[in-house]
Amino acid sequence: MAKRRSSLRLFIALDLPVGARSEIAAWREPLIGGLRPVEECALHVTLVFLGSRDEAEVPRLEALASDAVAGQQPVLLAPTRVQAVPPRSPRLLALDLEDRGGHCLDLQSALAPAGGEERGFWPHVTFARAKRGHRAQPREASRLPAPFVADRIVLYRSLPGPGGSRYEPLWAATLGP
Repeated sequence: MAKRRSSLRLFIALDLPVGARSEIAAWREPLIGGLRPVEECALHVTLVFLGSRDEAEVPRLEALASDAVAGQQPVLLAPTRVQAVPPRSPRLLALDLEDRGGHCLDLQSALAPAGGEERGFWPHVTFARAKRGHRAQPREASRLPAPFVADRIVLYRSLPGPGGSRYEPLWAATLGP
């Protein structure tokens, strides 16, 4: 009998520094109303969504990511606005980020050979999701969180669950010298 291969749902992301996660989690509370907040520990910037991959591919993806981040600089990201996505029937709220210095796009481009979705890159942090059958209606933000520097990249396994996905780190590296 052939051994059944295990499929993992994977993505590569920038981890937010602890201070930025805490600030975003506190800042979003008055904005989300009845939406489901993304757990503070799960706030991140997705660089490449890899989708469903065979577990045997993980070492190759780790090696590719390791090569891609060699020599890459930490990323300076500045929140610019709250965005409801998709625009017509919003299901989530995201914090749009300006990539100051272009290092986030450089990093994402270096990771693109890992594969995944072919849509354009948009640096953002998803901070709340609508419950099934509901729409995300953002409230006006009186201020935005402070800019932050992200210097940790992680290959995550996404584990869907009834309260939202849980993310398990499989590999991580620090950007910069």
